[in-house]
Amino acid sequence: MSTILRQRLSPALAVLIVATWIGCEPATPEYSDDLVYSVTERSLHQISDDLASGRTRSAIVTGGYIARITAMDGDLHSVIAIAPDAMAQAAASDARRAAGESLGPLDGVPILLKDNLDMVGMPTTAGSFALENNFPERDSEVARRLREAGVVLLGKANLSQFAGFRNTASFNGSTVGGSPKNPYDTTRSPAGSSSGSGVATAMSFAAATIGTETGGSIVGPSSVNGIVGMKPTIALVSRRGIVPISLNQDSSGPMTRSVADAAMILDVIAGTDSEDPWSKDADRYLRPYTEALDSNALQGKRVGVIRPPESETDEVLDLFEAALDVITAEGAQLVAIPADELVDPRPEMRAILLQDFKVDLNAYLKTTPSSVDVRTLADLIEFSREDPRENMHTMDYWDESEATTGGRSDDSYLAALESGRRLTRDEGIDRLLLQYGADVLVSPTGVPASKIEPDGTPRAGPIPEGPRGTRPPGLTVVAAVAGYPLITVPMGLSGGLPVGITFAGPAWAEAQLIGFAYDYEQASHARVPPDRAGGS
Repeated sequence: MSTILRQRLSPALAVLIVATWIGCEPATPEYSDDLVYSVTERSLHQISDDLASGRTRSAIVTGGYIARITAMDGDLHSVIAIAPDAMAQAAASDARRAAGESLGPLDGVPILLKDNLDMVGMPTTAGSFALENNFPERDSEVARRLREAGVVLLGKANLSQFAGFRNTASFNGSTVGGSPKNPYDTTRSPAGSSSGSGVATAMSFAAATIGTETGGSIVGPSSVNGIVGMKPTIALVSRRGIVPISLNQDSSGPMTRSVADAAMILDVIAGTDSEDPWSKDADRYLRPYTEALDSNALQGKRVGVIRPPESETDEVLDLFEAALDVITAEGAQLVAIPADELVDPRPEMRAILLQDFKVDLNAYLKTTPSSVDVRTLADLIEFSREDPRENMHTMDYWDESEATTGGRSDDSYLAALESGRRLTRDEGIDRLLLQYGADVLVSPTGVPASKIEPDGTPRAGPIPEGPRGTRPPGLTVVAAVAGYPLITVPMGLSGGLPVGITFAGPAWAEAQLIGFAYDYEQASHARVPPDRAGGS
């Protein structure tokens, strides 16, 4: 739990708030008299059903999560702060349900947002003290849609500062939220940048969380924290009101404990937003995602299998082979695809992100309230160099981005964008699906969580300067540059640490991927909750 959260909500105050709201809520015949309701490992869809049936109330569920965060997040640092009106939101939901005016299946369900999504009533810090006074006047489009569906916006989850785009040296978490820890082993990393979202979901600190991804920041933390994570097609979900890295690659999506829960959230947050022009085609490709939950979806399908290099952890490869056995047992035909069929697009991604960050961040900062003194990337660099809460970390990515010129009209940038899309789309995922007659591609999402390195430890970073092939390509980075969807599902533990399996497809294939992932999940039951998730 961050310092901010400790200051705002002591354990005693948490109990008082919950008791007060539950005590003030008028009893009705629709609700059970039993106020005991365990939120531990309770799925979002089960909570939704229990709220609809009157088995529980949103005030009870919300209070349960607040108490659990207060009691258990101390050394995990997954939650930056709880919304000061969380219980009031819950009471309003209970009143709507009592009046027969429910807003839908998510009404009253508590969800945490990554702290780079604007949400009225709380600062959007992106993990930096440069934005500690960034209290948005409007919700992000994602928050607006969730709020309109009756969701209790429970608070803000920690993250890698500016979604991990500050420097190449190790920087665990954020200056505002501290260093998140993996709940399966607190000496291990929860990965980034949606680290807090991953930990909070694994630990049942909310019914679900919202993460963002530019190059693996949803699926990576989901894999190492043993949960489901979905990165949609670029701009299926609006990016308005989200602190950006690159509109070419930024996406927002659900991080949940089940595929069904992810589908329920995507049904609400997906769609065209006139204030995100990149989303103009989203409505045309929308599908009812919960209707895609089919336990026979893999039957008769061809699954393109991309096995990682032999140097990967043997136990991960064993888990992957076991996952493939499940997929085969569900009626799918496996088609082997050599790993070297994928091309490493990191040189293009580096050029794209460095140029985009300056353009897109400056555009976002112009929308922030006057209380925010940092108005440009140059201002952010100056603040972070001078402020003692920030200046212990390097910022080579920021310096390199600030040095770019030409914006999205720069010739080298346009060449990188064209090359990256060609390599990852026409000659990448689209070609592999067509050439091998596959309906979907699968691969391990990654390796188990690594040891946490001290801040400042030198590393190459996600976009190394080296030539193509500096790192082996993988589905995550290829799909990132392509802007194509991914979903990761737990496939078991390697040395006591979770790893996931990724299902990837072409643009707008979310419904199909949800179906395949759900079929695998229901047949494998491979998710193992963290031991410390015990309690109520």
